[in-house]
Amino acid sequence: MHIPMQITIRDVDHSEALEAHIRDKAKKLDEHFDHVMSCRVVVDAPHKHHHQGKQFNVRIDLGVPGSEIVVNRNHADDVYVALRDAFDAAKRQLEEYACRLHCNVKAHQPKFTNATDDVDVAP
Repeated sequence: MHIPMQITIRDVDHSEALEAHIRDKAKKLDEHFDHVMSCRVVVDAPHKHHHQGKQFNVRIDLGVPGSEIVVNRNHADDVYVALRDAFDAAKRQLEEYACRLHCNVKAHQPKFTNATDDVDVAP
């Protein structure tokens, strides 16, 4: 990966497997769109008093030329599901950004009007 990356994990059991999973997902984004300038990923579990499992939040900030793409995914029951959903959303937003950047937006064909309707024809 050629982009600077920052991973922050709060209130979640930190493991090398989790960090490696995040780096792998970010690397796939970088392969998909090579103009990503920075990547920040924050994983946290803000609500500590739930009775029905732990909730996870994932925030991804991608710096791209002229803009920033931000993805928030809240309240997934599994940290890997939250990461998957967040990186899938980031990939979709990168695809939309690339289309806008390269002007690949679909253009509708112009409607043709009958030019003889506006012209007075002398007999």
